[in-house]
Amino acid sequence: MRDDLAFGTVATLATHIRERKVSSVELVQLYLDRIARFDERLHAYVTVCGEAALAEARSADNSVKSRDRLGPLHGVPIAVKDQFLTKGVRTTNGMRALADFVPTEDATAVARLRGAGAILLGKLNMPEAGLLGTRDWPFGQPRNPWNTEHDAGASSTGPGIAVAAGLCAAALGEDTGGSIRNPASYNGIVGVRPSWGRVSRHGIIPLNWSLDTAGPMTRTVAESALLMRVIAGHDPSDPFSAQLPVPDYNAMLDGSAKGLRVGVIRELMESTFLDPEVRDATRAAAAAFAQSGAQVDDVSLPLFRIAGVIFAAVADSGAALEHRRLRLEDPDSFDSGPRRRMIAASLLPNALALRVEQARVLIRDQIRGAFERFDVLLCPTAPATAARLDAAPKLTWTRDDLMRFWERGSHTGPFSLAAVPAISIPNGLSRSGLPIGVQLAARPFGETMLFRAAHAFETSRNATVVRPPLV
Repeated sequence: MRDDLAFGTVATLATHIRERKVSSVELVQLYLDRIARFDERLHAYVTVCGEAALAEARSADNSVKSRDRLGPLHGVPIAVKDQFLTKGVRTTNGMRALADFVPTEDATAVARLRGAGAILLGKLNMPEAGLLGTRDWPFGQPRNPWNTEHDAGASSTGPGIAVAAGLCAAALGEDTGGSIRNPASYNGIVGVRPSWGRVSRHGIIPLNWSLDTAGPMTRTVAESALLMRVIAGHDPSDPFSAQLPVPDYNAMLDGSAKGLRVGVIRELMESTFLDPEVRDATRAAAAAFAQSGAQVDDVSLPLFRIAGVIFAAVADSGAALEHRRLRLEDPDSFDSGPRRRMIAASLLPNALALRVEQARVLIRDQIRGAFERFDVLLCPTAPATAARLDAAPKLTWTRDDLMRFWERGSHTGPFSLAAVPAISIPNGLSRSGLPIGVQLAARPFGETMLFRAAHAFETSRNATVVRPPLV
């Protein structure tokens, strides 16, 4: 029964704490016990804040007894990707060079979680600097809890594992081009990339300033909607954060898909790299919408065929700029995979870089134009389920390796390029028992519609939280 509690929803856990059915101390200790039990194999955590979390939990329980005003996440243990600054707790960004860096402030998103009553349980693993392709993980090779011989996705790798495996109640990830949605798909959880500007980026170690954003990673859509309301909103410390009111996303979750207009992206469904099981699961998701009263039709977005290449050029160029000084002064401090990506991006001619930016605008216009006909767009989150770790491409990639890499980017990257919100939702398991995700995207700052559609899909499938087969 204690393990059942570890998989409770954030809202349920907060209610239990407020009603004194369980204490925050008991809940923190439960997750710490599970981390001790499972994380030696999974490597979800870089840093566990055990004593500090227990001290915060004791304070939270005293506030309940004193009948203080409590926030919506009061006493609930949440962990964050190690890309977010955390006051007094080391923040590595997955890099050996930052192994001893201890910030003096919290990232705005972390501060807002704390302000809502959440307790920081720890910092979660990620590839070096957030770049896919890390060969030698500085803080341990993360493993998929559904099958530890398989990849757990990137770059919000630790958050995906920790939420799926019940090593925290929920997590905060960062998404540049799929870094929340891809691990959500691989680990069978919900992951949200908000509209660019909806959540402050202050205190997030950057990968690419024009793409990065924070977002929730949870086990259900309603939990993500709750966390989004907490972390969203304008922040004077981030001049690019939108000065727009934050809706009550949960108030719109009525479970109905009736009248929704859903566009299924044809180019991704017809790709030669799309796994047949993923294709079938995505078609079933579209059918579930139709059976629930939505209007479902195909939509052609031709530039999705090259979107992965365009995204890689934009993202890697930004990463090369962000880490230029360290890369020049101490190149050996970087793993070979990220270093090669940044060097290659640094060699991109200016004329080609301008063409890439032009292509980005065209992709954005195609996506935003589709929302004149549709409320949400639907596609697979990833072209296949999580690959075996020993099947990762080596330093010398073949053309087929590159095409598969760019194809993966073509599923999530375009929505990042267009600055629109997107969500990955669990969509069943493959025959080999690995999670499959389906992705929805909405118009800019259309998170209310996005959550409504995602919740309707979750409801139509009678979805329940399915736990990985940990022993």
